[in-house]
Amino acid sequence: MPNGEAVTVERPAADKSHPVRNTILIVLALALVITTGLFIRRLTLENALLRGQVAAASARTVPSDGADSGGDSGDAYRSYREYFENYYSTSDSVELPRADVGTGVTVTLSPKPAQELSLAEIYERVSPAVVGVTARVNGRDYSWGTGVAFTPDGYIITNTHIIAGCDGASVTFPDGTEYDALLVGSDSASDIAVLKIDGENLPYAEFGDSSTLRVGDAVAAIGNPLGEAYAGTFTNGIISGIDRSVSNNGYSMTLLQTNAALNEGNSGGPLLNACGQVVGITNMKIMSSYFSTVEGIGFAIPSAVVKEIADQLIEYGVVMGKPTIGITAGPVSAEAMELYGLPAGVYVATVNENADAYAKGVRPGDVITEVNGTPVTTVAEVNAIKDGLAVGDTLTLTLWREGETFTLDIALVDSSIIN
Repeated sequence: MPNGEAVTVERPAADKSHPVRNTILIVLALALVITTGLFIRRLTLENALLRGQVAAASARTVPSDGADSGGDSGDAYRSYREYFENYYSTSDSVELPRADVGTGVTVTLSPKPAQELSLAEIYERVSPAVVGVTARVNGRDYSWGTGVAFTPDGYIITNTHIIAGCDGASVTFPDGTEYDALLVGSDSASDIAVLKIDGENLPYAEFGDSSTLRVGDAVAAIGNPLGEAYAGTFTNGIISGIDRSVSNNGYSMTLLQTNAALNEGNSGGPLLNACGQVVGITNMKIMSSYFSTVEGIGFAIPSAVVKEIADQLIEYGVVMGKPTIGITAGPVSAEAMELYGLPAGVYVATVNENADAYAKGVRPGDVITEVNGTPVTTVAEVNAIKDGLAVGDTLTLTLWREGETFTLDIALVDSSIIN
């Protein structure tokens, strides 16, 4: 067997009166062994956003940085562009009706209390503030997720990917009360969105400071996995890792890792410390190809990042002053390199027309092989070179396009002009 892994196949008891059927069963069993062996050989990890989806929509999954993509064979696609459309979404726009900005509301990170709570006490305290978020397209339910209220008048934190591509949304509290939601602002790069509903004296959660977390700290999560039937599901675990660099749908994020069980629909829900404070917003987990799953590797956006982004969204409706190239991108998988003869690098999925990169000629389908002369194969490596630069600073991109290689000098732009 590949990788030295054994596979055991249980066969039904032999029926000697049907030798032909027995032969067929043996062939099927052998086929299963071979198929399972191929499955093991090609098993690779993928980062899956935790958006629950309804209707004909399917969850977006992309290969992790530098990994073989696994999943559907590239033979099913006519070109590498079609191949990558399977992984990198091209629409992050949010068309929800807008709420007022500049209201002065901020996310407060409170000190951690000395007294810890039992799991039951945490759930009783926080669950009333954990809401279901239903996003719609043309009045039809499209996706669901979770959110958490942080003010008594209805400001709610959730994930951008829940409402991306949608034109309407509602919020439902555990008591069944439903509200139409307005968009205060959203940021695709951080996957943070702020919604506003018209309410008063609503239950709300307290936020804590994620910078004080240590690996091994106890945490718990509340969310709505797999839809309304399992709304308010409570799971617990520990902080398994801090400052994990994770790339998904063309954006690189620095996240908390936890082994608390997370599933589709948990997106936007709170990750809580032992005092019941929100220290993260859950947004993705590790999944494998072939509809299998990997247990106990989930991620959450640290509350310190949530505050930084949410405060700007509430004030301006967008994130201001953050330098960006103006593209979404992701790693070129080993499979894509083998099937289509692509170079190692970062595949450009979209280019915003307001960015200098677009004006200078960067286009979807290009592969960035070097930045400032340094080879890159992941979004994290591109961001590492970009870190410390300001809006207006220049990067030199080495690009591969249809077998040709060339360089372009592009200026970083303010992220607010491309949101």
